[in-house]
Amino acid sequence: MTSTTVTTPAGDAARLAALRAVEERVLWLATAIVDHANRVRPNPSGLKVGGHQASSASMVTIMTALWFERLTAADRVSVKPHASPVLHAINYLLGELAEEYLTTLRSFGGLQSYPSRAKDPDPVDYSTGSVGIGATAPIWGALARRYVDSKTGGAGTGRQYSLVGDAELDEGAVWEAVLDPMVAELGEVCWIVDLNRQSLDRVVPNIGATRLQAMFEAAGWQVLTAKYGRLLHDLFARPGGEALRVRLDTMPNPEFQRLLRCTPQQVRDRLPGTGPEAERVEELLDTLDDATVHAAVRDLGGHDLVTLRRTLDAIDDTRPTVIFAYTVKGYGLASEGHPQNHSSLLTAEQLAVLADRVGVSPQEPWARFDPASAPGELCAQAAARLRRAPVEPVPVGPVPEDIGRTPNGRTTTQAALGRALLDLTRSAPEVARRVVTLCPDVSSSTNLGGWVNKVGVWSATERQDWFSDDPETILHWRERPSGQHVELGIAETNLVGLLGELGATWSRWGEPLLPIGVLYDPFVERALEPWSFGIYAGGQSILVGTPSGVTLAPEGGAHQSISTPSVGLEQPGCVTYEPAFAIDVEWTLLASLARLGRPDGGSAYLRLSTRPVDQTLAAVPDDPAAREHRRRQVVAGAYPIRRCEGAPAVTIAAMGAVLPEALAAAERLTALGMPADVVCVTSPGLLFEAFQDGTGRVLETAFPAHRAAPLVTVLDGHPHTLAFLAGIHRVRARHLGVTRFGQSGDLDEVYRYHGLDTDTIVGAALDLR
Repeated sequence: MTSTTVTTPAGDAARLAALRAVEERVLWLATAIVDHANRVRPNPSGLKVGGHQASSASMVTIMTALWFERLTAADRVSVKPHASPVLHAINYLLGELAEEYLTTLRSFGGLQSYPSRAKDPDPVDYSTGSVGIGATAPIWGALARRYVDSKTGGAGTGRQYSLVGDAELDEGAVWEAVLDPMVAELGEVCWIVDLNRQSLDRVVPNIGATRLQAMFEAAGWQVLTAKYGRLLHDLFARPGGEALRVRLDTMPNPEFQRLLRCTPQQVRDRLPGTGPEAERVEELLDTLDDATVHAAVRDLGGHDLVTLRRTLDAIDDTRPTVIFAYTVKGYGLASEGHPQNHSSLLTAEQLAVLADRVGVSPQEPWARFDPASAPGELCAQAAARLRRAPVEPVPVGPVPEDIGRTPNGRTTTQAALGRALLDLTRSAPEVARRVVTLCPDVSSSTNLGGWVNKVGVWSATERQDWFSDDPETILHWRERPSGQHVELGIAETNLVGLLGELGATWSRWGEPLLPIGVLYDPFVERALEPWSFGIYAGGQSILVGTPSGVTLAPEGGAHQSISTPSVGLEQPGCVTYEPAFAIDVEWTLLASLARLGRPDGGSAYLRLSTRPVDQTLAAVPDDPAAREHRRRQVVAGAYPIRRCEGAPAVTIAAMGAVLPEALAAAERLTALGMPADVVCVTSPGLLFEAFQDGTGRVLETAFPAHRAAPLVTVLDGHPHTLAFLAGIHRVRARHLGVTRFGQSGDLDEVYRYHGLDTDTIVGAALDLR
């Protein structure tokens, strides 16, 4: 029997040896970081700490090849969540993470369980952890970079890498992003799929790599595969080698994984199989020693530095690329290939064996390389290449607080959004130039047509508008780099993914944008998880849900939104407004824009309606000081819109589209000898925050103690949203809202069905008498 040595050019051998040393040190550090968190650090609560040694191990070679040979400072990488210890290990070797943090994985204030731009102490390009969303983030990051570069320049030309677990490709968010027409042009996007053929609980019976490859190809992606390493390719060229290749190619995943747990003799017995070419495979194995047999079954492309190098060299920059890198989960660890290794930990004895193999002392687990050694020099070179200059955001400029118009007539809050944006282009053009709007194919039906006609549609290159000379065309679709509206396909996850990345440009390239995403409010919940994750990652944006509620009466239950008003109460990093009048839309929109694109900023959600409302009901004060006082109240969360003479017998707190019914009910109650105050709530979240803190001028002005009275709350949404208001003065209360699936009908019928009509409000107040 003979051993097989794979040769490399003499000039490259030393560099490969240094890379392999770095690879082994990264494997050790990532494994030790998890071990320390679970076995060394005191754990008084006894709760499982967790961590993923095996999932990290499958990524070590790929990440070593990227960081220590391939990446530039302009590149960005999204790292699969369970490989976060690998990222921290690499940052440590690059001098970007202090040693004291290596013992803090998953501890309070320490290294996060999954990569976090906002919370980790070392460089993280994309927050991950919500499966599928972190994977797609570099796509939207690429679009955001292109948008910024087309406006101001200076955003660079770096690649956008995504390191994806193969099981993550089950997520629908992945395919929504891959299939969007804009994505096929993003040649800087490169996904590397860690194809280790295992999920959390098991070996995946049939990963369907060829099917996945075909799906990417159909979407216009370049598909590359790093399946086998140089040792196996050498064996394939020998007599019987083609039979070995066919056997490995056609072997079920569980059977292959079982080989990883076999002794060399067991591999010799199992690998030939029972097919017609079994004898040829057996004859080839008979020529190899045990060490080569053991190495051959785990010689996959995702663990061969030269194979990875060649694969990365083959990337075509004219279209997005996906690389299927075959790997072993737990590669290099005692747990490699075991079906239940997902969260398993090496024993102390197994960790000691690993330390001995990679040349590390367990007494000094965090030792870096000698700077004068070849691996030390490689780390220093990579650190210098990847170092980024600090980013200082350019100030947006003063956002006006009040454009000065007083709407009249009948209009909707949805229409007021488009009007406010157009007014902004005249009153504050420098601010308006930083606004970018997004829609999932609903620009015209959400009243953005005028804005789109004014600013144009953004495209990296100018495209011909074939309907420019059609006199019946109302919405002009002029696509050019100067445009400020981005239209995606009908996929809300894509919309908010891009929204989050456009909202992070201030921190990536120092160029703040003011992104506004507009979608149907019933679909906000579909978009909420990725939008929330974008906020967590530092993306600041405005999400507009319109039309909302059962007020879109003829649409019925399919297009109602019941629980979206709760977003403002429950979503961190976000202020929610549900304006009742056009002027409230303007003021809350401007206040929300002013919070974007800054280190202390935040996001906002506006819930708008298609119900035309008489704008004189807003009773906007003519006096400038009184008008400013009203504006401040609107932005703070609530304002009194009707005060009865003397002490009220009841207070009606209403929000959004149902203000006309609330005001009408107050008039009738007063006529019945039950004088009523009406408070217009614009932000339940801000009111709840003030209520919890026990402070806030807004509560004193909207619900003063001396006017405390039994309370009726009403909104086009779930009644619990405003139920907490009764606790301000501990008054008796009735809470009206929507708790059932809707029915189609006209507005009066639908409001009666859900108890939002004037009669129901009057009846609720009389019950409290």
